[in-house]
Amino acid sequence: MRLGFRYRRAGNLDRILIPKRAEVARMLAGLPVRPRQRPKEGSLAALSRGPREGGAPLRLIAEIKLRSPSAGDLSRVLTPAERAVCYARAGATMISVLTDRPFFGGSFADLAACREALDAELGAARPFLLCKEFVLDPVQLDRAVDAGADAVLLIVRILERGELPGLVREAEARGLVPLVEVVTGAEMEQARAAGARLVGVNARDLNTLKMDAARAAEVLAGIEPSIVAVHLSGLRGPEDVTRVAGSRADAALIGEALMRQDDPTELLRAMVRAAE
Repeated sequence: MRLGFRYRRAGNLDRILIPKRAEVARMLAGLPVRPRQRPKEGSLAALSRGPREGGAPLRLIAEIKLRSPSAGDLSRVLTPAERAVCYARAGATMISVLTDRPFFGGSFADLAACREALDAELGAARPFLLCKEFVLDPVQLDRAVDAGADAVLLIVRILERGELPGLVREAEARGLVPLVEVVTGAEMEQARAAGARLVGVNARDLNTLKMDAARAAEVLAGIEPSIVAVHLSGLRGPEDVTRVAGSRADAALIGEALMRQDDPTELLRAMVRAAE
């Protein structure tokens, strides 16, 4: 299955997607990947808080990215593998690894190194791994599985020709849980129509890089209980985690705040406490 794609939005996303299209074309021209890894089952259940009356804590997804268009270069004192182990010890439920190199400094090799280190350190008790990539074609899903991912990001905004339902099915067929990223209520409707069971609401508009926490809170509040909801972007300290823990969100992703720390252990532990 090969899905076509086109782009019409000018701005940050165009700058990211132009080289991404070329990267995907190279993948398609190369030899097929036969994944060596198997995703670990249970990531969807692990991220769900279940009935709120049970008092379950907000789940935290700790991110590994070496730079970003909004923040520039971030800490490289720890290797991605070392940071993944650090996040695991500090209480992360899931670890997100950026695999885009031109804009985020990552790679599928980083993801594979994180999987290898976590397997060696914690075995079956390791946190789940999210491949955070700009997915345009199923060939990238094969690379994600091969590198050891359990879940994969699918961004509604970059899939403009009805590709989302097919990519959701293709991810699930590989054992990956698709985390479908939305920004607006209209994008949330597309995620529902595609059968998404895990949805992330980004407080940052990836095209303009502007933050809008109120808009994200409104979209999150409208997500039905049957869908696991994740707050994405903008959380800097324990007080932000406490605020989101009181919302509809089941989980929250912490990125730049942790990546600014050469040793993120204490900050992440404080955030885990705040999530409770």
